[in-house]
Amino acid sequence: MAERRVITVDGNEACASVAYRLSEVVAIYPITPSSPMAESADEWSVKGRQNIWGAVPEVTEMQSEAGAAGAVHGALQAGALTTTFTASQGLLLMIPAMYKIAGELTAFAMHVAARAVATHALSIFGDHSDVTACRGTGFAMLASGSVQEAHDFACLAHAAGLDSRIPFLHFFDGFRTSHEVNTVEELTDADLRHMIDEAGVAAHRARGLSPDRPVIRGTAANPDTYFQGREAGNRHYEACPDIVQGTMDRFADLTGRRYRLFDYVGHPEAERVLVMMGSGAEVAHETVEWLERAGQKVGLVKVRLFRPFAVEQFARALPPTVRALAVLDRTKEPGSVGEPLLLDVIAAIRLTMQAGVGLGASFTPPRPDLVIVGGRYGIGSKEFDPAMVKAVLDELTGDRPRTGFTVGIRDDVAGTSLEFDLAFDIEPDDVVRAAFFGLGADGTVGANKNSIKIIGEETGNHAQGYFVYDSKKAGGVTVSHLRFGPRPIRSSYLIKKASFVACHQYHLLDKM
Repeated sequence: MAERRVITVDGNEACASVAYRLSEVVAIYPITPSSPMAESADEWSVKGRQNIWGAVPEVTEMQSEAGAAGAVHGALQAGALTTTFTASQGLLLMIPAMYKIAGELTAFAMHVAARAVATHALSIFGDHSDVTACRGTGFAMLASGSVQEAHDFACLAHAAGLDSRIPFLHFFDGFRTSHEVNTVEELTDADLRHMIDEAGVAAHRARGLSPDRPVIRGTAANPDTYFQGREAGNRHYEACPDIVQGTMDRFADLTGRRYRLFDYVGHPEAERVLVMMGSGAEVAHETVEWLERAGQKVGLVKVRLFRPFAVEQFARALPPTVRALAVLDRTKEPGSVGEPLLLDVIAAIRLTMQAGVGLGASFTPPRPDLVIVGGRYGIGSKEFDPAMVKAVLDELTGDRPRTGFTVGIRDDVAGTSLEFDLAFDIEPDDVVRAAFFGLGADGTVGANKNSIKIIGEETGNHAQGYFVYDSKKAGGVTVSHLRFGPRPIRSSYLIKKASFVACHQYHLLDKM
């Protein structure tokens, strides 16, 4: 098997590289922050880059995201291996086709740079309001939290989709992961061929519409049959979590990177535990490990497979000692009892407490007095850092921790916000941190992308670059945050204390 390269790329390219190589048809319509995935696929196709079967994927830009979803649906009905990329309002325009694709049990994987849906204002920045709006479509939903995971989970989504016949929505945080540059180990074509079951590909092709194999599809149903047909797909969803875990296990044997549906990090006897998904979980991971070394019994459950939500696997991921859970959602659902992940966790805990769940004698069910609270963070790419993670864990030490809280803002209207220590800092001394201030289109960001790529690929260091753009883009202030050091960098938050600061526009010294 070919030796894997270590490359330094952003999350969009990391994901698109895999999706392109595992597809024959790519239907696109660009929308920030997913546009670079579509642009890369288009460029690769024009240059004749082949997929793992030696063919050049056909990339077509449609007139809207709704058109892209329709093109995807049509290509899938013909038996083609197909993908698309989108975000925010673009994803919402795809929802009608998503219901059809899932209802017809069609193997498919799409990739979303999760972004805020426009409400009181339009935001081009990241949260989970778009993907959580798709919970009812029937798509399996796989959440990655880092650039390496965006690369790996793209492969898992395509492979598990073929094996399960459940379409997959693979998502990662817009800008915070999609535009973060980091050092990753690249999957080779041989790796991807190893992960894709050719029998699954053949079965997908055999389900394609053909006059040689006439079938009826796209029917209308009356009350006498519709309900029964809707329930007929249950066995596929029941089998899906085990198929995803099996795919993850095969991937671990191949690459050494092991994932679970719910990954636990922290003290084996943790009393206070966070539940999260996406890039915020990487921040919590780093913070929990720091607090554990400081003697605190804290932990974190990273949600990988958000749909179908696997109740038994979630319950087994929790340490039996946990007495308080804080579930953090990166979205807001006005009027709901709680945000989506919180409600799933509460339901899962309740189900495991009921008699007859049958998780075996070795399983210790959650304690009846387990406290479960929920909060919101990071909406519209609001900063989320270790100080905020600590604030949530500190809230769990009280007898009656608050629920429905926010962290990262000062809410002087409803009073929902938690206080946090602005000076709290856990970054190690052996990581070099640099900040560059400039203006959009002045070359600062481009130069720093080149610098971090050279450092990550030529020096043996792990490297990370994140670039804060003003939504005005050209002419707006940009701040480049660069880190490099001897270990993988999980720090999905902005630099507070830099080892080196550069200012490429003199007037910013006075203004900022």
